Amino acid sequence: MKIIINITIFFYMLSTTGYIAYLFMQKDLLQRMAFYVLLAGFLSHSAIIFYDFLQSGSFPIHNLSETLSIAGWAIASVFLILQYKFNLKILGIYAAPLITLVMVIASQLPKEPVEVGNLFDSFWLIFHIITIFIGEGSFALACGVGLLYLVQEHAIKSKRHGFFFRRLPSLDLLDNTGYVCIITGFTMLTLGLISGFVYAKSVWGRFWSWDPKEVWSGITWLLYAAILHQRLTTGWRGRRAAIMAIVGFAVILFTFFGVNFLLEGHHGSFTKI
Repeated sequence: MKIIINITIFFYMLSTTGYIAYLFMQKDLLQRMAFYVLLAGFLSHSAIIFYDFLQSGSFPIHNLSETLSIAGWAIASVFLILQYKFNLKILGIYAAPLITLVMVIASQLPKEPVEVGNLFDSFWLIFHIITIFIGEGSFALACGVGLLYLVQEHAIKSKRHGFFFRRLPSLDLLDNTGYVCIITGFTMLTLGLISGFVYAKSVWGRFWSWDPKEVWSGITWLLYAAILHQRLTTGWRGRRAAIMAIVGFAVILFTFFGVNFLLEGHHGSFTKI
């Protein structure tokens, strides 16, 4: 299995190299090659997760290494869907390095499972984890689209149509793609929170326990709900939406890492090293 993990990381690294080459050379062949190599990495990544599931008999989130692997898989899956729908070729210059970084970190962490009894033996946990991570993968890409939007907007306003202006798509396409990412992420996050409530009730006997991860997940949900509300009611889009997509992802990173390592709570069992 170690060989398959290394092959997966190699595919992701090769895809990153291809997208960087595409950024500078603007050859469609390079972009297509990078995309298909990333797809190959995603397929081998899926095989790893499926194998770990069969081996352990439960969803592979028994330590931080496996949890990060699921996070990388979720980002890759959302990126592949976005690429198919919007053909936003340049987004790979953000997605591929991010997936590679996550997988490299995951591969270097200890693989020993945390002893948490029968916490993992639940359909609701599997559904909760999948929906939450796909939602967060969508928000991660919304952040990337927001960064590209700000770069392109700066190029346009400066009236120096240089390197990035010629390589990035229109502001409208970037804005619409970011909106779709946030809509998708918010929907999946909502489903993830609901299934998490059901799971918590079945395991701890209550829907809500004011666990720090629960509190910050609620804050994240409210933040993205506010972003969507502002867009739908006041036309909040463009630069402001791009900035808020970046801010939102920063909150997600704190919820995932900061809460687990700085605050005590029962969710820490899923992300211990």
